[in-house]
Amino acid sequence: MPVKNRFAELHNDITEWRRDIHSHPEILYETHRTSALVAEKLKAFGCDDVVTGIGRTGVVGVIKGRSTASGRVVGLRADLDALPIHEATGVDYASKTPGAMHACGHDGHTAMLLGAAQYLAETRNFDGTAVVIFQPAEEGGAGGREMCEDGMMDRFGIQEVYGMHNWPGRPVGSFAIRPGAFFAATDQFDIELTGKGGHAAKPHETVDTTVMAAHLVTMLQTIASRNADPVDQVVVSVTSFQTSSTAFNVIPQGVHLRGTVRTMSTQMRDLAETRLRALCDHVAAGFGGRAEVSYHRGYPVMINHEEQTEFAASIAAKVSGACEEAPLVMGGEDFAFMLEERPGAYILVGNGDTAMVHSPDYNFNDEAIPAGCSWWAGIVEERMPA
Repeated sequence: MPVKNRFAELHNDITEWRRDIHSHPEILYETHRTSALVAEKLKAFGCDDVVTGIGRTGVVGVIKGRSTASGRVVGLRADLDALPIHEATGVDYASKTPGAMHACGHDGHTAMLLGAAQYLAETRNFDGTAVVIFQPAEEGGAGGREMCEDGMMDRFGIQEVYGMHNWPGRPVGSFAIRPGAFFAATDQFDIELTGKGGHAAKPHETVDTTVMAAHLVTMLQTIASRNADPVDQVVVSVTSFQTSSTAFNVIPQGVHLRGTVRTMSTQMRDLAETRLRALCDHVAAGFGGRAEVSYHRGYPVMINHEEQTEFAASIAAKVSGACEEAPLVMGGEDFAFMLEERPGAYILVGNGDTAMVHSPDYNFNDEAIPAGCSWWAGIVEERMPA
């Protein structure tokens, strides 16, 4: 089952859809235009049911095979939303929305799943039901959780679910996957350090929060170097350091730190939070100050199910000739919520030698479209053979 000929025929159309979506990026749950476009096309393709408003602005299409006697239902998921980034690609279909762009390739994911949906609605060469899922707010808004909490899995009887993400640096149209933990849990923290401000010439009369914060930033790195088992993955990153005064001659009363903690297991996630809180308390107290910690647990670890991963890899190998083992990814992915609800797998498809995702220079590679569409169609046809 190499790349399907139908997707070579549809390539120009799918590319046109992708570039239209790229020109009109929408952030988080504000995917009104994109969701409407998706729903319109699914109806035009002849889907048996098209439902909007799942997870606020998500869209679900139902495509029944020539027979549904098997009773099997497979879900395929793509994400809709863009990022708050100023585009710098210079392409003629660049973002028309200042401060927003499709810098992660969700435009490509949506277009490829639309292409697969058109093919599946035309051929229906399977015994069961395919459910195509178009999800908003992957980029930090937990749209996957919202769709699940809206009862999507039970409402449409989804038994397995599969997702895909483009991957710069991999050859175009090649695939990579791994079973088990794949993408990290992503948590956020805010730390408010309070001391006693004063004149820079009289540090002995202050409780210097700048020195306190500097020590704490360094100490937080000991969570990885001295608390975690060396074979476990944990990344603690302080990404913002803001003092309450920016004057040259003032020792600030307070410092605000913020950042992320990324882990690959529940145990490591718990340990990292416990140690972060303890270090904040004790480092601040050691300098005579105090710390207030706000810790927010974000996306959980995304865990591919073993059987479904093996199956997904077999389809990828049939499409492109091989499927490699993917590396662990310390970024987050809210498809994790769907994989907590149902067994399934998430795969990477090569985007070629392009800028990395979340860069203002990134652009989805339209040459990956036939491979991505073929993989999704193959998942349905071979998981639910006619």
